[in-house]
Amino acid sequence: MSARNDTSDGKPGENGPGVLSFTATAEQAGDRLDRAFAGMGGLSRSRVKALVEGGLAARDGAVTRDPSESLRPGAVYTLSVPPPEAATPLPQAMHLTILYEDRDLIVLDKPAGLVVHPAPGNPDGTLVNAILAHAGEELSGIGGEKRPGIVHRLDKDTSGVMVVAKSEAAHHALSTAFAERDLERSYLALAWGVPSPSSGSVEASIGRHPADRKRMAVVTRGGKHALTHYATERAWGTACALVRCRLATGRTHQIRVHMAHIGHPLVGDPVYCRRVPAVSRSLPEGPREALLAFPRQALHAQSLGFRHPVTGAPLSFSSPLPPDMAALVEALDTGA
Repeated sequence: MSARNDTSDGKPGENGPGVLSFTATAEQAGDRLDRAFAGMGGLSRSRVKALVEGGLAARDGAVTRDPSESLRPGAVYTLSVPPPEAATPLPQAMHLTILYEDRDLIVLDKPAGLVVHPAPGNPDGTLVNAILAHAGEELSGIGGEKRPGIVHRLDKDTSGVMVVAKSEAAHHALSTAFAERDLERSYLALAWGVPSPSSGSVEASIGRHPADRKRMAVVTRGGKHALTHYATERAWGTACALVRCRLATGRTHQIRVHMAHIGHPLVGDPVYCRRVPAVSRSLPEGPREALLAFPRQALHAQSLGFRHPVTGAPLSFSSPLPPDMAALVEALDTGA
């Protein structure tokens, strides 16, 4: 530990870069350790708690990992604060399936399990990190930063076709195209049950679930207009269907929410299909177990068509069902 610099009145003081320290007074006896450090150096209590639990706090030179520890008068407490991590995502090389690339954009086939953009809980290992490694030198700069332009996203566990801008001009034009729905995109989904009629539209506003803010839901007030067109491409009895969905709007979890709303949640969806569907009982044991054990929502962005944001040339891309969804279809076909 570095030499400390305590204040005379026993209030916490700052000891050089990266180290906070204070000597507990009699008045502080019984106060919590994390509360005593909270506010020092601009630290929040949750940040202090994480640092203490990470072994960066000490009492009289001995490490303490208990944020709720009661202060002992006369004891010297120190907290080592690591320098903040760079906010800009770092390049990370990883395999990408590139369908098309030029100086303005990249079209790729995103695998299930890959997060698109860094966020709390997923600070790295994302598509943005991968593109920075793949095309970092070719990025012309977006918003004054050398970064890829994410104009639309797929959920972590949704696979399929995505386009990413490499230039400011492409980012602006693609963002406008997505906002105005001046493009074509369709998804393939395996849903429980068979929609009736076999094709149609779901028009229902989507907003935050009133009781669970981490979920979306069809709402009557306060939501955003959402429209999904669907058509059943294949069906296996009354138990399961392969459904093509086309988006007329682009709301969070739109297809997943709309299909669940009409009684046909997606196979494997951990958020919008929380019970074993009754229709699953009509399946043979093999495919039934395969569908019930599927570890993600069975949703694939199968095609994407748009005009090149710079040249205006029409572009169209498609991706076959990924191996895990194809295996479900095979299990349904064979009844194994």
